[in-house]
Amino acid sequence: MDCSCCTRRGLFRGALGLGLACTGIAVSPAQVLGGAPRSLAIQRVQTGESFEGAYWRDGRYDREALQQLDWLLRDPSMEEATPMDPRLFDVLAAVARQMEATEGYQVISGYRAPETNAARARESRRVSRASLHMSGMAADVRLVGRESLGMARLAAEMQLGGVGLYRRDGFVHLDCGPIRRW
Repeated sequence: MDCSCCTRRGLFRGALGLGLACTGIAVSPAQVLGGAPRSLAIQRVQTGESFEGAYWRDGRYDREALQQLDWLLRDPSMEEATPMDPRLFDVLAAVARQMEATEGYQVISGYRAPETNAARARESRRVSRASLHMSGMAADVRLVGRESLGMARLAAEMQLGGVGLYRRDGFVHLDCGPIRRW
């Protein structure tokens, strides 16, 4: 095979349960995370607010934790929140776990109100007019102490959703939508 995950490092990850990426079969975050409690540490860059703790335990999502995360990932320019897709948090947790991250995420952009997204799309061709940010399915993040290129490569290999590398800006777009990369 000739995919990037079939390197020595990729084969090592395969031994950890991620080898399905080489076959083109996507793995779910639940396969990576297992039944253990799922936790995140996130700081919102614009507001300084943060969340640290479990959002999934005992086989179900914690409604109170999800509400805190929804508010944290709100559109700060509109002070508008939406229910975020909990699968996004699973993607973030799975990537952080595979990177053996000890520090948390910095969120640059979470939910975007349609008005905010339209304004950003007018300013930059890099912003999709049909962005998954408007559906609560995407976040632009940095993982403290980790290179954005390494995080983007790993996330793409994991095939958990969309991955966009914004190297110049130093962040990675992660989403729980269709598997694709840019």
